[in-house]
Amino acid sequence: MRSVVQRVSQSCVRVDGEIVGQIGKGFLVLLGVGGNDTSQDLDWMVDKIIGLRVFEDEAGKMNRSILEEKGGILLVSQFTLYGDCRKGRRPSFSSAASPEKAKALYEEAISKIVLRGVHVETGIFQADMKVELVNDGPVTLLLDSEKTF
Repeated sequence: MRSVVQRVSQSCVRVDGEIVGQIGKGFLVLLGVGGNDTSQDLDWMVDKIIGLRVFEDEAGKMNRSILEEKGGILLVSQFTLYGDCRKGRRPSFSSAASPEKAKALYEEAISKIVLRGVHVETGIFQADMKVELVNDGPVTLLLDSEKTF
């Protein structure tokens, strides 16, 4: 499982011109599900995202988590995180999970984040989405449950 986590001061996602998800301070998380991913990968990812200490404390150091900051998460499914561009010019997405598996783990991610006490907004799975954000910092982190980076 892979994600791009961006610390934002605001972010929204639109489908057909309508805002379907919107947060203020928090994280925009682009989540990609791989073909071999399991609920254990998802548990690791959710724990990592919620535990990231990238919000400033009173001393100006990145030392606070999203829970401490009382921020929200805008979670957007992003199968293209599994795009393999090593050969040719057209990405291969053969490592991405099937839409059925990806949707199930995406929905499980939403539930697990909510259970941890973080407000979650979402995009619409498999929709053509337009994502807007104001990256705060900028802070952008790449996470991979297989720890390849």
